[in-house]
Amino acid sequence: MIQQTIEQKLHQTFNPTHLDVRNESNMHNVPPGSESHFKVIIVSDSFNGERLVARHRKVNSVLADELAGPVHALAIHTYTPEEWKKQSQLAPDSPNCAGGGK
Repeated sequence: MIQQTIEQKLHQTFNPTHLDVRNESNMHNVPPGSESHFKVIIVSDSFNGERLVARHRKVNSVLADELAGPVHALAIHTYTPEEWKKQSQLAPDSPNCAGGGK
């Protein structure tokens, strides 16, 4: 449910050419079925000319309600279409949880 909300908001705001929202809660020490840790990979022309910090601020702003509530952690990977192509359409893997997760 939260994952769908995140996807909808990011689609509406950034009109991405690629969007991958992953619920990574299972990688952490949280109850089964939790929606508290997410990874967002978003590719959009709206990031052209933007520094990384500005891109992340925009994503955080769009998801402010979720970050103020149920979302505990959000890994953000933002790319322009050209950057995404140079990345071979791959984002870095998330690190293992250091807090006693699985």
